Amino acid sequence: MHGFFTYLEDNAGGNDPVFHERSHGESFLDLVGARSRYPGLWILDEPESALSFTGSLALLSDLRDIVAAGGSQVILSTHSPILASIPGAEIYEVGPWGYRRCVWEDLDLVRNWRSFLDDPERYFRHFR
Repeated sequence: MHGFFTYLEDNAGGNDPVFHERSHGESFLDLVGARSRYPGLWILDEPESALSFTGSLALLSDLRDIVAAGGSQVILSTHSPILASIPGAEIYEVGPWGYRRCVWEDLDLVRNWRSFLDDPERYFRHFR
């Protein structure tokens, strides 16, 4: 993203912010916001890596709005139960079995996060 942000700043032709003056996550959200008015294909690979919890919620809202506006499709690879919860998404889970269609509640990542949040001490006891 750093290289892409540099390219955009060096070739400014619109109202893009100065990305390098913001955090990685803020710059990413600014980019999505600035480009969301253009319909198209969005392919995102683990965008949560740059985002806080609230940043993930903001991206979820942006992606929902992009799809709802019509004319766009989102393909998203994620380890985030937040981003996997996009309303109306077709979800496929990848694992040793290959890939399979899945509902959000049955995703391993959702079950694992719920298990951890229900009892974080269980994990600390396990790794002592």
